[in-house]
Amino acid sequence: MASKTANVTARVLPEVKEQAEHILEQLGIPVSVLIDSLYRQIIMTNSIPYSLSVPTIPTRDRMSDAQFNAVMERGLSQAKAGQGLGVEEAFQKIGESI
Repeated sequence: MASKTANVTARVLPEVKEQAEHILEQLGIPVSVLIDSLYRQIIMTNSIPYSLSVPTIPTRDRMSDAQFNAVMERGLSQAKAGQGLGVEEAFQKIGESI
């Protein structure tokens, strides 16, 4: 087996790194193993092994404060009027769409 001597350096937000490493630790997977497996998947599939797409719904970082506030107001009005889904039904629908 060839020895691993190449290094990969990436700059990420500290909180993203911490959260991801916490999950990997719970799974018992070292970061280096994850990166190695990602690189191998890229080689095997000749692509990025997950879908990259532009969200079809507006995201907060693409909204002005006025647009965001309007969305929140609409949601609050719907909630007050009893429109919408209960938590269980909402999670069921999310699970079905995954």
